[in-house]
Amino acid sequence: MKFRLASVLTAALLSTGLAHANTELVIATVNNGHMIEMQKLSKSFEAANPDIKLKWVTLEEGVLRQRVTTDIATKGGQFDIMTIGMYEAPIWGKRGWLQELKTDGAYDVDDLLPAVRNGLTVDGKLFAAPFYGESSMLMYRKDLADKAGVKVAERPTWTEVKDLAAKIHDPKNGVYGICLRGKPGWGDNMAFLTTLVNTHGGQWFDMEWKPQLESKPWKDAINFYVDLLKNYGPPGSAANSFNEILALTNSGKCGMWIDATIAASFVSDPKQSKVADQMAFAQAPTAVTPKGANWLWSWNLAIPAGSKKVDAAQKFVTWATSKDYIQLVAKTNGWANVPTGTRASTYASPEFQKAARFAAAEKMAIDSANPTDSTLPKSPYVGVQFAAIPEFQSIGIAVGQQMSAALSGKTSVDAALKASQTAAEREMKKAGYYK
Repeated sequence: MKFRLASVLTAALLSTGLAHANTELVIATVNNGHMIEMQKLSKSFEAANPDIKLKWVTLEEGVLRQRVTTDIATKGGQFDIMTIGMYEAPIWGKRGWLQELKTDGAYDVDDLLPAVRNGLTVDGKLFAAPFYGESSMLMYRKDLADKAGVKVAERPTWTEVKDLAAKIHDPKNGVYGICLRGKPGWGDNMAFLTTLVNTHGGQWFDMEWKPQLESKPWKDAINFYVDLLKNYGPPGSAANSFNEILALTNSGKCGMWIDATIAASFVSDPKQSKVADQMAFAQAPTAVTPKGANWLWSWNLAIPAGSKKVDAAQKFVTWATSKDYIQLVAKTNGWANVPTGTRASTYASPEFQKAARFAAAEKMAIDSANPTDSTLPKSPYVGVQFAAIPEFQSIGIAVGQQMSAALSGKTSVDAALKASQTAAEREMKKAGYYK
């Protein structure tokens, strides 16, 4: 009787899958195309690891940041794996909030692009694995440049870009010389504007953590930006971010655009862009220095320090950021759709080079970005288009609003920078960086 009862219980367990899936991993991720594809393809991971079941929590970027930040700061334990940015990784790693990632020889950690790997490393320890990465680059219409008799350099100066914008600006025929972000936000207009300030020789904070928003490089950069878009940009630039400018570019209305390298795959896709065959690519422009002229970002998978499922989580993170995963995406969806910006082997692939004519320019941009040395004067922070300190989000949002107001003509550049300096000083003093 006992044997029969045990057999019945065993059968019941097997039928519900409880004996099969011993570990459930809850994964918080962002609702973009690459991550949604990862969820679809993760069925092959579960097939190869029948003792691990995956549960997905897919959120918009802003909601994701809020949820994972609250969870990790309070040690809530809701998630076994988190999708985090290059901003959070060094802050949380330094605070001991993340597990150090352990990889084996097959993973080939040395294949990770150095700039991206360094941005996720603290004191020699890797705290997040990059799923895809990006820098920023110049995307331009070669047909318009050719018509103007201008050959765009591999790494042009901002003066050359302004001159070309003036020559190709033709609003009567629906073409604007240049399109740039204006929508306020630390990851919106300030991502671009920080690189513009960097290359003009500026920085967010000096070595004593004092904000530098009224310095000459900031004034030079922001005045240049406002003047450039006022004269050669589309109307309503203060409301434009990535998606708005992508739509303008794909409809042939932007002569030039400096933004995320991920955009190159969209603007060169004839299914999405009316001017796909005319688009060409160069490095982000420079002014006083090449340092910090182009940003660096990645979406990454990380494991909270308090996780009780570290081995299973490590197994999934390793799989999803491996060479084999990239090959799986290529086999399933084609090389044009693989996650980019993470591995040297991807860019070495002839199939990828053939599918992505922007590949060389993208890799050059990523390789040239250095999050530990992104400003001409020495800075105390890590990050190219952000400062990896907790206070930066609120400071970046406040400054972004002032810059957008200056662009729309609601305030002067000097007044906007003065208000920004005051807001930044208040936050930094409140946080105890200085008195």
